[in-house]
Amino acid sequence: MQTDPKLVALRRGLLEPLVLAAVESQQRYAAEILAALREAGFPAQEGALYPLLSKLRRDGLVHHEWRESPSGPPRKYFSLTDAGRGQLAAFRGYWDELTHVIETIGR
Repeated sequence: MQTDPKLVALRRGLLEPLVLAAVESQQRYAAEILAALREAGFPAQEGALYPLLSKLRRDGLVHHEWRESPSGPPRKYFSLTDAGRGQLAAFRGYWDELTHVIETIGR
């Protein structure tokens, strides 16, 4: 991904909706969320993800449940709440509007 400071700021702002999207269709624990983001080409860091997951939980956008892990301590699996689904839908609608503006302005 680009390292231009303006694009870095934009990318930082995208982390929240991307995390919501990562847990939209399946419950995931933090390492799985990071892997999904990286697999999609989004350079996410653990240091940014854990505080964001706590914030999303406090805001009522995700909830978690503890599950035993076959390879270590229990893991916290995250999924969207109804409010989280609404927030993600609102973001997608706004993103579509922005994309339309970018694609049509100046042409």
